[in-house]
Amino acid sequence: MSAVRPVTDVRHELAEGPLWSSAESALYWIDIVGRAMFRLDEGADEPRRWELPAKPGCLALRADGGLAVALQTGVHVLDPDTGELTLLVAPEPDRPGNRLNDGAADQAGRFWVGSMDDAEKAKTGALYRIGPDGTITAVLDGLGIPNGIGWSPDGATMYHTDSTARTITAYDFTLESGAISNPRTFATDDDCLPDGLTVDAEGYVWSAKWDGWRVVRYAPDGEVDRVLPMPVQRPSCVAFGGPELDRLYVSSARVHLSASALAAQPLAGALLVLDSPGATGQPEPVVRL
Repeated sequence: MSAVRPVTDVRHELAEGPLWSSAESALYWIDIVGRAMFRLDEGADEPRRWELPAKPGCLALRADGGLAVALQTGVHVLDPDTGELTLLVAPEPDRPGNRLNDGAADQAGRFWVGSMDDAEKAKTGALYRIGPDGTITAVLDGLGIPNGIGWSPDGATMYHTDSTARTITAYDFTLESGAISNPRTFATDDDCLPDGLTVDAEGYVWSAKWDGWRVVRYAPDGEVDRVLPMPVQRPSCVAFGGPELDRLYVSSARVHLSASALAAQPLAGALLVLDSPGATGQPEPVVRL
């Protein structure tokens, strides 16, 4: 495998949600604390930046163009050309202390997005399934910090992370209905928090380990297949990208780190890339909202 390197010179407070658009040959990502979205076109040196009115949690590509952006205030459509935001749905008008966090599109075009207590104290988070017609279904509730979510290549298994519980849970998944069943513990961590994840073309699960200085690749049976040391304490999310989906992008954070901790890790807050991770990703599904 090649060495990990920064994609740009930008250092974010809390970079998250790298998302590769094959149609545009571009990489999107967000800074939650910085309330911004970024896009780097293939071959470009500098990313484009969009300011956002509230904390973003995640992004998804839309079949009808633009992006679905989960903000603290709800799921919006963002027009990259104009920067205009249009509210689609607000899953939690009754939970003003929450914000939307990580999420992803499934192969049927539904948008799955989690919520969390913005103060990170109460377990008021939930996982929502938003259908193409805008129907909102609370699939899980009572969560701490719902994070990485992904699906096996055959669509039969869904993986979901609750960082507070330090656990990745696997579920049987029915693509036609979006129903989940048969929850079982897939992986746990004792010394760090599992954060964002992605599932590669072979069905292996890659998990960023917040405060763990590493990314871990798990076999479909939950056994550790590979550990990738990172030059940052807080890797936050992982995603495959590039024209051949053979690069591994890793977002990271510098939020709440001391001056001495930051001095020891100058890449903290950078978006990182591993050019030859030894695996390829699945094409990114699009939401049909």
